[in-house]
Amino acid sequence: MRAARARVRFPHVDPVSSAGAPGPEPAGSARWAMLAVLCASLLLVAMDATILNVALPSLIKEMRPDALEQLWIIDIYGLVLGGLLVTAGAVGDRLGRKLLFVTGFALFGAASVLAATAGFADSVLQLIAGRVLLAIGGAMVMPSTLSLIRTIFTDPHERTLAIGIWAAVAGAGAAIGPLVGGVLVDAFSWSAAFWVNVPVVAVTLVAAVLLLPEYRSPSHHDLDLPSAVLSVAGVIATAWGIKHLAGGFRPADLAVLLVGLAALTWFVRRQLVSADPLLDVRLFANRPFLAAALATLIAMMAIGAALFLLSLWLQYVQGHDALQAGLRTLPVALAALAAALLTPWLLRHTGVRPVLTAGLAALLCGFVLLAAAPQPLGYGTVAIALVTFGLGDGLAITASAAVMVAAVRPERAGQAGAVSESAYELGIGFGVALLGSIHNSLYRAEMTGLPAAVRGGRLDSARESVGGADQVARTLGHDTEDGRALLRAARSAFDDALTATSWVSVGIVAVAVVLAAGLVPRGFRADSAH
Repeated sequence: MRAARARVRFPHVDPVSSAGAPGPEPAGSARWAMLAVLCASLLLVAMDATILNVALPSLIKEMRPDALEQLWIIDIYGLVLGGLLVTAGAVGDRLGRKLLFVTGFALFGAASVLAATAGFADSVLQLIAGRVLLAIGGAMVMPSTLSLIRTIFTDPHERTLAIGIWAAVAGAGAAIGPLVGGVLVDAFSWSAAFWVNVPVVAVTLVAAVLLLPEYRSPSHHDLDLPSAVLSVAGVIATAWGIKHLAGGFRPADLAVLLVGLAALTWFVRRQLVSADPLLDVRLFANRPFLAAALATLIAMMAIGAALFLLSLWLQYVQGHDALQAGLRTLPVALAALAAALLTPWLLRHTGVRPVLTAGLAALLCGFVLLAAAPQPLGYGTVAIALVTFGLGDGLAITASAAVMVAAVRPERAGQAGAVSESAYELGIGFGVALLGSIHNSLYRAEMTGLPAAVRGGRLDSARESVGGADQVARTLGHDTEDGRALLRAARSAFDDALTATSWVSVGIVAVAVVLAAGLVPRGFRADSAH
C-alpha cells in the first residue's frame, strides 16, 4: 500500500490515437526513415560520452581544471544520465515516448550552448553544469529511441536488424567521439565539440516532429515519485561513493556509498510491491535478461575507460595532437560498426550465448594484449587492441539490446530501453570513474625520482596527472634537462599504470564472460525472450 502513495497523476490516454502509435505498422520506407531520425539523435548523445577525451588537453590549457574537476567534466555526463534513465523510461511510457524524445533533444541542444560558452566565462562550474543538463536531455532521448524501435518494428527479424543498426550507431558514436573531437579542436577549440550539436539538433527535431509516431501505454496512469527520487539518488550516490573510494579511502565517501546502496535497496522493495512499478525488477529473474544487462554494463565499463586512457596516452605519451589522436582511435569505431551490423545474422544462425560470450571474450583479449605487451607500449599493439575492443563492443551490445527489448511487452518497452541505456551509460561513467581513479592512484605512486627543480606546487601538479606533468614540463622548458626528465618519468609512470589497470580490466571482463556463458541457456534466441 505504501508504494501506491505520493504519485504524480497523468491523464489516461488511449494508445491508438491521432498522435500515432501502435495502430497499423508504418510502411517500410517510413519505418526506416523513423529509424534514421532516432539514430541521428543517438549518435550525438553517444558521441558526447567520449568527445571530450581528446579535447581535454586543450580544455586543461585554457581553463586549468584540477584532476578531480577533469574527471567530473568527463564522467558526470554518464553518471547523471545513467541515474535518470529508469525514471525517464517510465515517464515516456506514461506521457508519450515521442513527447519525451522531442523535449529531451531540445534540452540537449540548449545545454550544448551552455557548455560551449563556459570558455567565454572561464567557468569550470558552468561547463560541468552544461554537462549535467546534457545528461538530463540525453536521459530523455535514449530510452525513447529503443522503446520507439520496439513500437515501430513489430516483426522480430526486422526489429533485430533495426536494433543492430541502433547499436552500431551507439557504438560508433562513442568510438568516433574522440575523432570528431580531434577534428574540431584542431580546427577551432574544445568548445566546438559542443557547438557541433546545435545544427544537428535543430534539423533532427523538425524531422522527429514530422515523422515519429506517438505511443502512450494504456496501462499506466501515474508516476511513483518517491521511487523516482530513490532511483536517481541511489544511482548517483552509489556512483559518487565508488568513484571517490577508488582514489583513496575516506569515511565520508563510504557513507555516501552506503546511502546510495540503501536507496537502491529501498527502490527495489517498492518495485516488488507496486502494481505498476517504475521498473519491473522481476525482469532480472530472467537469466538471459540479467546476462544482457551485466554484459552491457561491464563491456561499457571496460571500453569507456580504455578509450579515455588511450586518448590521453596518444596525446601525452605519444605526443600526438588532438586530430592525430582521434584518427588513431578510428579502428575501434570501424570494428564496432562492422560487428554490430553482422550481429543480427549471427543471432539468427547461432543464438545469443555464442554471440554474447564471443563479444566479451574479444574485449578480454584486448585487455590481455595491453596488459602483457612489452614496455614501452607502441601504437601497433594499441591499434590491435582497439580493433578487438570494437568487435567485442559491437557483438555484445547488439546482442544484449536485442534480448532486453524482446523480453518485455510493447507497453513496457520504455523499461527495457531504460535498463539497456542505464547499463550502457553507467558502464562508461563507472569505467572512467573507477578505472580512471585506479589509474591515477597508480600513476601517482610511480611518479618518483623527479628532478630537484620539481618541488612545492609543481611537484603536486606533476604527480596529480600526466596533464599536470606536461604543464610543469612546459614551465621548465621541454628542451631543458629537467623538462625532459620530468616527461620521461611521467610517460613511464603512465605506461606502468596503464598496464596495471589493464590487468584489473582483464579480471572484470573475465567475470562477465563466465556469467554470460552460465546465465544464457544453450540455443536461446533473442526473439524467444518474451
